[in-house]
Amino acid sequence: MARDIKKLISEMTLEEKCSLLGGDDFWHTKAIERLGIPRYMMSDGPHGLRKQDDKADHLGINDSIKAVCFPAACATTSSFDRDLIHYMGDVIGKECQAENLSIVLGPAVCIKRSPLCGRNFEYMSEDPYLAGEMAAAYINGVQKHHIGTSIKHYAANNQEAARMSVSAEVSERALREIYLAAFETAVKKAQPKTIMCSYNKINGVYSAENEWLLTKVPRGEWGYEGFIVTDWGAVNDRVKGVLAGLDLEMPGNTAGNDHAVADAVRAGLVPEEKVDECVERILKVFFDYDDNREEQVFDRAKDHEIAARIEEECAVLLKNDGLLPIDPAKKYLYVGEYAEKPRYQGGGSSHINSFQVDSALECSRASGRNVDYIKGFPMDKDELIEADLEKLIACASEYDAVIVFAGLPDIIESEGYDRRDMSLPASQNKLIAELLKVQKNVAVVLSNGAPVELPWVEEVPSILEMYLGGEGVGQATDRILFGDVNPSGHLAETWPVKLSDNPSFLNFPGNNRRVYYKEDIFVGYRYYDTKEMPVRYAFGHGLSYTSFEISNLRCDKESFSDDEILKVCVDVKNTGNRAGKEVVQLYVSDKNGTIERPVKELKGFDKVELQPGETKTVEFEIDARALSYYAEDLGDWFAPSGEYALLAGDASDHITACGSVKFETKKMLPLHLDVDTTIGELMADPRTAAFVQQMMQSRMGGSETGEGGISGDAEQDNAMQTAMMQYMPLKSLISFGVMDKTQMEGLLQMLKNTVG
Repeated sequence: MARDIKKLISEMTLEEKCSLLGGDDFWHTKAIERLGIPRYMMSDGPHGLRKQDDKADHLGINDSIKAVCFPAACATTSSFDRDLIHYMGDVIGKECQAENLSIVLGPAVCIKRSPLCGRNFEYMSEDPYLAGEMAAAYINGVQKHHIGTSIKHYAANNQEAARMSVSAEVSERALREIYLAAFETAVKKAQPKTIMCSYNKINGVYSAENEWLLTKVPRGEWGYEGFIVTDWGAVNDRVKGVLAGLDLEMPGNTAGNDHAVADAVRAGLVPEEKVDECVERILKVFFDYDDNREEQVFDRAKDHEIAARIEEECAVLLKNDGLLPIDPAKKYLYVGEYAEKPRYQGGGSSHINSFQVDSALECSRASGRNVDYIKGFPMDKDELIEADLEKLIACASEYDAVIVFAGLPDIIESEGYDRRDMSLPASQNKLIAELLKVQKNVAVVLSNGAPVELPWVEEVPSILEMYLGGEGVGQATDRILFGDVNPSGHLAETWPVKLSDNPSFLNFPGNNRRVYYKEDIFVGYRYYDTKEMPVRYAFGHGLSYTSFEISNLRCDKESFSDDEILKVCVDVKNTGNRAGKEVVQLYVSDKNGTIERPVKELKGFDKVELQPGETKTVEFEIDARALSYYAEDLGDWFAPSGEYALLAGDASDHITACGSVKFETKKMLPLHLDVDTTIGELMADPRTAAFVQQMMQSRMGGSETGEGGISGDAEQDNAMQTAMMQYMPLKSLISFGVMDKTQMEGLLQMLKNTVG
């Protein structure tokens, strides 16, 4: 039976209501015992439970219960598999029920603006479409068990430097298209129970006090129904927050702010109805959990195996010149302490006290592989063990191949600070370079949360990116190296050749007070592909032990309009000799040239399993929104009428099937009419184009200057005249004697009447 929350609120005192708007301690909300409202507990994190008891913290410093560490978002998003991440959410939701946790704090969909962000391992992608789709799948998986999620960090929290105070200076178009879009998708497709607002300011206003961010956009436009909670310690002024739409402040020690809200209500500064709405939203979420408890057992051993299977779908084969998979009958040498002690998760609030950690070395030996080991360098510092290097150089040629386990130490990559560069530790690069002098069959296995520079990339035959693959990463690595599993991950972020290629390079991380997003909408592949800049590995890139062919793109109609859906089909064939999975990616490109846009944007993807020689058809649906950009002057999404290219492939730089479609819209952009309006603007608008063209022909006699043709070729002269007039403001017609001021006033009025 549904509870009458409004009646319950009516029985509360003002102080009791306000108390529910702040936490009781680090992880619990406050109780009102006389009304039967208990404390509710929430917990980090996106890829496993970090449930703490007495010594609580938000940076992963103190211990938490033993739990299963699943692959981090940098890995799971590389799976491009909605069903997989939904399944992971399903498992985590069951674990929450078993551990009496009402909300798990994730997923994190902050856009990977720069590879240097220290928390990129916890974030999904540089692409908002991919991040939104994967986040929605995860949320639906968790929330099917009536466990809340907290999608974060809302919004424009794309760096750790000065994250608690910096103001992200960003255009509304970039916010809508890049930094809010994943949140929008998740809200519309999954309704996360909570949204966690970020520490930072956006254009000078703290997220926790931003009515546009907290109320107008999510509740007014997206139909958001849950409550908004702060990041831990993100409140600057709770009264302003409540007025803006903030519901819950975390963590505890909020009594002063509770009283401040109550005093503001009594003073008439905050309507009590505002407080009632906050309380209602909060209780609705917690009562849904309370009234739908499940009998679940946290089977850590079972979930550990699930974590390993998930990572097998996430690993990205970056390069392979035929060295992988390696033959189990031959002899190999593992080098690097990551082979023995894997780096499988990031530092900070998502850090999990793992149930069981598998290393590649122990898993390979347990499987009977013929593997020796030399440490070479430690996992936690940039230090080359010279004696091991000498030993390695002396014996490397005796092995059929050497597998180097390289990566970034925890100290380099963590919540709380950003990386200084994209380099691997110098000791690792030196070891690989020296090794290649005596052994050409070298495969590098990487463990890191974001792109790194690869100075030896041209000489190494194979590179396998495991990212931060969770506690089962050792199993997954062994099974992929030896061919028991065919890798199928694809990059959810671009790997630039060098850091200075990144579009945010000159504006990251700002000056502690402000960071200017001058690259605007050109983030990640949107920048590299538009600029035609070479990259190390493109967005969407990922190899396999088999081969695929993506072809025969076709549409169910030649044109469509605002309210219609376009169906796009493409064939994918396994052209190799073993089973595998391919990620088919669909991009859209606006060919109309009406506004500056990326050369293409991801609007569909699907992961398909195929047997050798098998062909399957993948179907995508494209609507008007998929073609649209955010038009600030319209205050809405807008797709201009005209031609759009449809591009299918297995990476943003590897398109193998193309098509096109015509789109017709009834929407019109506002046309601002004054003496500075250009002839080009009027000619581009269908409401005024014919009128202006007729007027120019009649008033100018086909010649702008009255001196006759320039080239002697009428067609060429007309083209030149049109080009010259493109940026000519209407007031120039007065300067050139075409009309006087009174006639100009009449012209403007006629144009306004035409536009309506």
